[in-house]
Amino acid sequence: MTGAASWRRAEVVAVRPAGSHGRILQLRVDGWTGNLAGQHVDVRLTAEDGYQAVRSYSLASAVPGDVIEMAVDEVADGEVSPYLVEDVRPGDELEVRGPIGGYFVWTPEHAGPVQLIAGGSGVVPLLAIARAHAESPHAPAMRLLYSVRSPADAFYADELQELVGDVFTVDWAYTRSAPTPSPRPVGRIDAATIAASTLPPSAHPTVYVCGPTPFVEAVADLLVSAGHPPERIRTERFGGT
Repeated sequence: MTGAASWRRAEVVAVRPAGSHGRILQLRVDGWTGNLAGQHVDVRLTAEDGYQAVRSYSLASAVPGDVIEMAVDEVADGEVSPYLVEDVRPGDELEVRGPIGGYFVWTPEHAGPVQLIAGGSGVVPLLAIARAHAESPHAPAMRLLYSVRSPADAFYADELQELVGDVFTVDWAYTRSAPTPSPRPVGRIDAATIAASTLPPSAHPTVYVCGPTPFVEAVADLLVSAGHPPERIRTERFGGT
């Protein structure tokens, strides 16, 4: 994992839909040797006139090798995400820089239970953590609370359900429409959701929260109010501050 500050050539090797308006991309990156679960990359696009745009994207992958996986949610009027979701094809080339980040990561050496909380495409680095957790022979208890507008908007829904087992569980929160029957009313995550669908403070979990900035800030406040120590809450956010 050397040369994280350098831009590398990345070839798109596979694409598939994600949710209702997103896309999963697999990229083969020159000189890439792997990354930790929870890290991200910068992606740079260069137009014919030389104009460049750079955006950061979390990685869903955390395995050795030169292929990385990221999932992109299209942002209306965005400079980068519409191209990645609508236009890019296998064989196209991008530039990436990374892996980046050392705070919002999980490794099999992590001691103690883990609570993951995702909003929308914020599930991407948490999926990387869940994948790494599934490959660990002595993994601690891990629970994911995933908030999406509707079932159609979820990223990696089928895979998340396949990962459910003795030490990994998934709870869903739907903010606009829910399947029938649904274990909780439609609405945003609130104090009752935190109490019913997350590991309690008494379990001393490390909590990872990822999603849009307003979502992350609201959830972090709810966790602290519920009794979780702030130093055990790790956050990754995107969008405006």
